[in-house]
Amino acid sequence: MNVTVIGTGYVGLVTGACLADFGHDVVCVDRAVERIAALETGTLPFYEPGLLELVSKNVAARRLSFSTDAAPAVSRSSVVFLAVGTPAAADGSVDLRQLMNAVADVAPHLPAESVLVTKSTVPVGTGARVEQLIARLALGGRAVDVASNPEFLREGSAVGDFMRPDRVVIGTRCARAAALLRELYRPLYLIETPIVETTIETAEMIKYASNAFLAVKIGFVNEIANLCDEVEADVHVVAKAMGLDKRIGAKFLHPGPGYGGSCFPKDTRALAAIGNATGVPQRIVETAIAVNAQQQERLLEKILSALGVVCAPRVAVLGLAFKPNTSDVRESPAIFICRRLMRAGVAVRAFDPVADDEAAAALAGDDARFVHAASAYQALDGADAVVIMTEWNEFRSLDLARVRDMMRRPILVDPRNILNPAAAAALGFTYICTGRRTAARAAAERQPIPALVS
Repeated sequence: MNVTVIGTGYVGLVTGACLADFGHDVVCVDRAVERIAALETGTLPFYEPGLLELVSKNVAARRLSFSTDAAPAVSRSSVVFLAVGTPAAADGSVDLRQLMNAVADVAPHLPAESVLVTKSTVPVGTGARVEQLIARLALGGRAVDVASNPEFLREGSAVGDFMRPDRVVIGTRCARAAALLRELYRPLYLIETPIVETTIETAEMIKYASNAFLAVKIGFVNEIANLCDEVEADVHVVAKAMGLDKRIGAKFLHPGPGYGGSCFPKDTRALAAIGNATGVPQRIVETAIAVNAQQQERLLEKILSALGVVCAPRVAVLGLAFKPNTSDVRESPAIFICRRLMRAGVAVRAFDPVADDEAAAALAGDDARFVHAASAYQALDGADAVVIMTEWNEFRSLDLARVRDMMRRPILVDPRNILNPAAAAALGFTYICTGRRTAARAAAERQPIPALVS
């Protein structure tokens, strides 16, 4: 099947490469000339495990190509995906200008009986707007169907998520369009992937409801973690026991500094805006948004409190991406912490295995107190405190004795809870974590239980 993907951002490039690997002939189109030129030379615009290999393989097989000109690709495609940016507006609503401009660009070139599919995350009702625009702009009164096929890709595991998804959602008003999309995803039938067929509006809502629920789950476990700090409970044991209940599940019950990235912050705010616009406020989602912001402020307070009054304070920040296995720093709690520490007069030296360039762009124009280090150990050399913001595997295996000896003061802030509290305490660190404040002390003080004598 001939397929065109409009947009070579995260969703568009992953979608194009994976569909090509399914055996389809795919053209990924983008207006950004430099980006297309880079892709044609094998350079990806972002880091995603396994994607470069997949792109290279399918380019070599001539199933995947790139272009800045949509017209020729669209004119011979049965399916055209819209995977352009839908950024948040100032009020939290979604800015659809890129999407609607893309619709206007492709509409005159869509073949009869083709399907225009929205892959971008869009508010409920966008599909109807796209249908109206297509009806005005499609040449010769061509019958073009519109569909919604939301993505559920997690950064850091997007290729696997596309190839082995929990479900595929297809929203259409036409049986023929649904059948065409089922054929597109035929390889997934071999692994018995559930296909959810529904209306366009319901498909659009599924995406927002799914992401909002996961954000609420993160906010919930963070509030429980904060309570655990005060009542001397261990949030890890609490979360493990909760997760064993099949009604709850273990995923996304990991306490930390709050969620970030390109999806959860934007999608929760958008759902809240949709609710307010329709007179059905989403109070739980609004609370999750507030809790997430408070969690980052709480971490900042912990760091500053631990530093106390010190001359020319320096903090090492390990990890700048919002999660491991990605270079994405959008809405990253680490960027928030760096920015706020610098505003408080703290010099920040940071290291991330893949996201240094993205972080530099995000922090451009901020305080000159920010320095990129070439390694984790270079970042923490002479630091008054070290904060582990992203749970990259290399940070889990830090030589803590070496870390202690290199630092000016042994303050270790571990909001992701990736290190052993007992090991940190035994080496003399002031160890600050999330939801297990007394765990380090208890582990360090724990003595063998004497054998009972009968």
